[in-house]
Amino acid sequence: MKAQSTASEDRPRPNAAAGFGRFLLPSPADLIFLGLFIALSFGSLSPRLLWDADIGWHIRNGQNILRTHTVPRKDSFSATMSGHPWYAWEWLYDAAIGWIYNRSGLNGVVFISALVIASTLSLVFRCSLRRGGGLAVSLLLFVLSTIASSIHFLARPHVVGWLLAVCWFSILDTNRRDGVGVRRILFLPPLMLLWANLHGGFVLGFVLLGIYLFADILTLLGCPEVDERRTAAKRASVLMVIGGASFLASMVNPYGISLHIHVYQYLTNRFLMQHINEFRRPDFNGIPAQAFLLMIALAGVAIVAARGRMRWANWLLVIFAIFSGMYAARNIPFASMLLMMVTAPLLTGKLERRTTFFAGLERWRNIELAGRIPVWPILVAVASAAICLQQGHFLGKQLMAAHFDPSRFPVQTTELFERQGDRERIFSLDAWGGYFIYRLYPENKVYIDDRHDFYGEPYIRDYLKVIHLERGWEQVLDQWKVRLIVMPSKARLSEALRRLPGWKVRYADATATMFERL
Repeated sequence: MKAQSTASEDRPRPNAAAGFGRFLLPSPADLIFLGLFIALSFGSLSPRLLWDADIGWHIRNGQNILRTHTVPRKDSFSATMSGHPWYAWEWLYDAAIGWIYNRSGLNGVVFISALVIASTLSLVFRCSLRRGGGLAVSLLLFVLSTIASSIHFLARPHVVGWLLAVCWFSILDTNRRDGVGVRRILFLPPLMLLWANLHGGFVLGFVLLGIYLFADILTLLGCPEVDERRTAAKRASVLMVIGGASFLASMVNPYGISLHIHVYQYLTNRFLMQHINEFRRPDFNGIPAQAFLLMIALAGVAIVAARGRMRWANWLLVIFAIFSGMYAARNIPFASMLLMMVTAPLLTGKLERRTTFFAGLERWRNIELAGRIPVWPILVAVASAAICLQQGHFLGKQLMAAHFDPSRFPVQTTELFERQGDRERIFSLDAWGGYFIYRLYPENKVYIDDRHDFYGEPYIRDYLKVIHLERGWEQVLDQWKVRLIVMPSKARLSEALRRLPGWKVRYADATATMFERL
């Protein structure tokens, strides 16, 4: 007995140090987060986050909110519609981004956007594994989903909407799979309260909730098993109560039910949806849209492979993801994430469980499912935040220097305005309006920016008439009393103004040309 006891004491066994080592070992989702976050904050993807000037007016609006301690109800940026009612439905995001900008500039804006995007996609990957997806299949779909989502890798409030939508889906799906007693579903109304004040995409939460409710109703009506019908009835009753509570929570916003009406009117305006690029059908010549098409093809394979394992919820989610992604380019990111989370478990059942090649990957997958604290993502995020607070410097080196690309935006033209102190109102592209607001507000106001819901259909029609040189475009400029125009140097309007009597070129470079009325 003594010898056996000694041998047992001499045998290697797990100790605190070994457990701590496993604790520090990054999981697959940790590595995904780190790769995306570093690329978006410090690497080659970082400049893409500022390829849209929308963030410019969000920053200035947020600063106004912090300064006045009030949520805006009237516009202060427009040259022609200043003082008109405005639904600043992303006011909470604006206030947060204004606070971040005040402390760390554009570096902080890029940092927080990269943090949200990387967190969202790593959460999608983790959710895919937890729903039964194998590591190899989930990695394949993750790559495709990331490529598809890159179509909207921009520093804008919609990225926060992605994160909230994934959390919302995860809660609903966990409730369906683990039973109606899961308390996590009680988080939906508070989550909706936050979502309705961060981004207009909160309506997506009700769509997802409706999908799961409809799936339970179909199960209740068509399933022959009594126990399954009883469970579906309980789930449906809980979802209806939670849905009602979430709707009430969504009305706790500065505009009440008027916000819901405004969002509905905006999203159902056919003219605006057909003329705003991100709401138009995807361009399938682009790589992101092609990646989404490949995900649709894999979803078809998953449906065939699943055979009898497809539930109503899976069918409805797949149909919704495909339809929404094909309907508008801006829907592709979340549609691809949803397809990944739904189809990965179905494809895994056909491929990984029947192939011994993937058996060795299960150990690494189990690391992810162990519920560990993401130590490395937290450490890297904290270190990056410290770098932002030091104006992007680390040990004397400039690691972050976020800025708007002079080849995409009228940077030099704007510097001319600042040097000369010109306070003239500016007519330009809607895509440039946010940049002018960011650089020149409040001294200069713009005739248009990309708040298309604020300007409305009649105003946008007149704007497009000018941009496309349609009949009566000169009369629109006269009616709006436009005296200064800044357009891309190669735009059709620039070519027309160079030939038009009454206008002269005041400044020109490779990106933009400034025209002044004589």
